[in-house]
Amino acid sequence: MNNSVKSTSEPTLTDKFQRGNVLASGCPSRGVLQDVTSRWGVLVLFALLRGTHRFSELRKSITGVSEKMLSQTLHALEADGFVLRTAHPVIPPHVDYSLTESGREVAKRVEELVNWIEVNINPILNARDKYTQRYR
Repeated sequence: MNNSVKSTSEPTLTDKFQRGNVLASGCPSRGVLQDVTSRWGVLVLFALLRGTHRFSELRKSITGVSEKMLSQTLHALEADGFVLRTAHPVIPPHVDYSLTESGREVAKRVEELVNWIEVNINPILNARDKYTQRYR
């Protein structure tokens, strides 16, 4: 026998977003998707799959990222629960960044995308060239 009681009141915001719906404009999953799929978000997740890194190591491995953008990206991914920031109480300060369990899960999916793009880069570049020639 089911003893659960169904509420007749309007569903709360939490009830509406138990799964998420990125196609809905008010869904908070859009912000998470933005953090994960931004240019720097993808690269940070991909780099951290190789292990724990200090800020300077990440900056060297992800060429082209500014200190400001790397910092903003790490903060966003930390807020989403994907990155763990560990500050060691030493002088000079020592901070490590690593992936949480959910961070590893999402990073594995990002890795699949990165690998697919790298394997298929030549046909992609050929398609770009054809497009550019067609619309010049």
